[in-house]
Amino acid sequence: MQYREFSVNKLKVSLLGLGCMRFPVLENDNSKIDVERSTAMVKFALGKGINYFDTAYPYHGGESEAFLGNALEGIHRESYHLATKSPVWLVENHEDFMKYLDEQLVNLKTNYVDFYLFHALNKKSFEKIKSLEFEKFVQKAKDEGKIRHIGFSFHDELPVFKEIIDHYDWEFCQIQLNYMDTDYQAGLSGLEYARNKGIDVVVMEPLKGGKLAQSPEDVPRYGTGRKPSVRLSSGL
Repeated sequence: MQYREFSVNKLKVSLLGLGCMRFPVLENDNSKIDVERSTAMVKFALGKGINYFDTAYPYHGGESEAFLGNALEGIHRESYHLATKSPVWLVENHEDFMKYLDEQLVNLKTNYVDFYLFHALNKKSFEKIKSLEFEKFVQKAKDEGKIRHIGFSFHDELPVFKEIIDHYDWEFCQIQLNYMDTDYQAGLSGLEYARNKGIDVVVMEPLKGGKLAQSPEDVPRYGTGRKPSVRLSSGL
């Protein structure tokens, strides 16, 4: 496994993280995580050196955080990094920021989140969290040791991304990026903009939700004339 240093305090973070949005499920029901198979995936990831686990309040119909908390129970807490996200669309007042964070800590069976993000910010939701004084919540949560690093995930256009970046002293951000969608949303320009600001960037959907790892069965493996025998899971 390759690792990168998180700029703020030189944390050693695996280059590949495990996204917890697309675990195997039962009965084609996204809220019914196949616990046995999914737990095996988490343990396999840990065994291969992955130490960054990314979940969120709504993933798998609200079941992802609790599943991950159970799957990681008993594992030395300092050996992995948890990332989860504030469900900003549910926040109606300033107190709700902490209410949802406390609920997430219970679900994850932990006292703190390493990387906490405001989820899927766009122009409208950013204006909302500004009006609710998100900065005061972040400071309080940090002072109480509930979160260690603050960031945001993003789904809007580049000018909005720059506005959000410039507004606050963020430690990291998460953008959607892959080799086909270099100009989509924040894109490569946003990646460079954040880098120049000294803000670490986490990439989501590097395989376009798994689509870039799939091919029709009649497409031969390049250079061998054989069909591919392994496919990457869209949940990774």
